[in-house]
Amino acid sequence: MIAPGLVWLVIGAFAALGIGIALLAARANSGTATDYYLGGRAVGGMVAGLSYAATTYSAFMLVVLTGLTYRGGIGALGFELIYFAGLSLLVLFAPRFWLVAKRWGFISPAEMVGARYGDRRVAQVMAAVSLVFLLPYCTTQMAGIGLLLSGVTGGSISLFQAIAVGAALAMFWAVVAGLRSVAWTDAALSAVMVVSGLLAVGFAVSALGGWGSFLTTARTEHADWLDVPGPGLWSFGTFVALSFPWFFFALSNPQVSQRLFILRDFSAMRRMILWVLGFGLLFTLIAVVWGFAALQLAPDLENTSMATPALLTSGVIPVWVALLLILGILSAAVSTLDSIALTVGAMVARDFVRRERNPSDARQIMAGRIVMVIVILFASYFALQQAQIVDQLAALSAAGLLVAVPPIIGAFFWRRGTAAGALAGMLGGSVVAIWLAIFAGVSVFNPVLPFSVAAVSLGLFVIGSLMSQPREGALDFQGEIADALVKHRAQ
Repeated sequence: MIAPGLVWLVIGAFAALGIGIALLAARANSGTATDYYLGGRAVGGMVAGLSYAATTYSAFMLVVLTGLTYRGGIGALGFELIYFAGLSLLVLFAPRFWLVAKRWGFISPAEMVGARYGDRRVAQVMAAVSLVFLLPYCTTQMAGIGLLLSGVTGGSISLFQAIAVGAALAMFWAVVAGLRSVAWTDAALSAVMVVSGLLAVGFAVSALGGWGSFLTTARTEHADWLDVPGPGLWSFGTFVALSFPWFFFALSNPQVSQRLFILRDFSAMRRMILWVLGFGLLFTLIAVVWGFAALQLAPDLENTSMATPALLTSGVIPVWVALLLILGILSAAVSTLDSIALTVGAMVARDFVRRERNPSDARQIMAGRIVMVIVILFASYFALQQAQIVDQLAALSAAGLLVAVPPIIGAFFWRRGTAAGALAGMLGGSVVAIWLAIFAGVSVFNPVLPFSVAAVSLGLFVIGSLMSQPREGALDFQGEIADALVKHRAQ
């Protein structure tokens, strides 16, 4: 167990750093909605890449992915590498997102898709769907913070206290200065995530006798964990069920796709992609090795989500390294949480409030801030109720968000796509996801859930589009940005 006073001291230093960055970022804001939600579209490649990575590689990695490794072995690495492979979609879609957002002034991904199909209802439905299915992912971050801080202190920091701290920090960073605050904080703390992870893994492996002994023990005592499908979790169906929706994460999750709007230029975009890929691969390996180390140093855990707290309190990790890793996980969770809240707030501001006649920037920002607070409070409450199922919540979110993929791909590559098709696909797919997961009791580990959602969404999008006509105000992304893609060699 780590002394609660030390943990609170680190949290205090962490909060002070974040508050300082947020206040500095607030002074740089110009007061426009574009500046608040997108940092004025002037963010450089390194900051954007680290912010994208910190938003993506969240508490899920060292809480959930480590737990999945502890529970099911090497299949967790394959699962995460499928997501990593999905980042290749950025090469195809990042230039297109950036060009259309720059040309038409889009702030939210939902606003972009609605404009493409010429119907604000498409944007509003996408915003509503994102809100519904991102809440479980927000809950994962809050529960991760709670499990971590309460676990490493032996319950001296209660679940409620831990979640309250995470919620307060996320609210402050996102509400005070918007994207600029979040991105700067991400860039500053992403280094902490990687350095602390490498140090912790190094000490854990050293305590096991070095890399040779670590690998030998893994092969001899946990051979099943190195085989596919592993000791019980990773059946082929489970692997497919979890991996399939995560491949499309870069498109389906608006909190990361919105990062493509903030870039300064194409050079920044290329640097961002390289930073994301490098950070992602390294952090994935850290999380998986950490899970195998926990399996050897803290065996027979009933709740695998407690693998990280158990390893940090095992006595083999120096306290200062443990505190640094706690800071890294906390920053990752808060980053993801406030990024989601900021994006959902932008969607409401642009796709609902903007329906009014010429709403001011201040009104759009205020509406977004109110939504951010509501989202964070709701996720906090739900995390307190459901903290023991965090390994399923993120997967449910990924499966539900698949409904946004067909209209997004169609926006750029299928001129025949229509608003009616987009609405039918998103609404129909959402109903199927909710019915299967909540009323039919289909597990997120069952491939029936993601494939049913994907099939219904795609089928209704295609059929609905073929049975209707494009709206008069629909935009032609393919034609309008074709020359720019050629110019930037991004076609």
